[in-house]
Amino acid sequence: MSKPVLGLLLGAVLGAIDGLTALFSAPETTPAIAGIVIGSTVKGLLAGIIIGFVARKYQSMKIGIIVGLVVGFALAFLVAAMPNEQGGHYWVEILIPGTLVGLILGFLTQRYGKLPSQATR
Repeated sequence: MSKPVLGLLLGAVLGAIDGLTALFSAPETTPAIAGIVIGSTVKGLLAGIIIGFVARKYQSMKIGIIVGLVVGFALAFLVAAMPNEQGGHYWVEILIPGTLVGLILGFLTQRYGKLPSQATR
């Protein structure tokens, strides 16, 4: 499986799991869990495709992990910066799992994704 496709699929799965962590880290958000899971899945898809394309361009585990951390943190930061109904923010509850998703995506796409063959490059 190519690195971008692997990143996309893993991003969807890990994003959904990331969204489900809201049940434990912020139980007061339970009525909105469907929207949170959908939003986190979209965030994971976006992170996965970006990280997958970077993994295809640079065949370096260090670069893959760093890019994964940065992309995961940046996307999570954009979501965490949006205030909740009371005007507060869920910085820790969103930034930690979002950054971990990026780190895992960076590692897995570098480790298991396949490069295109020479004929298709």
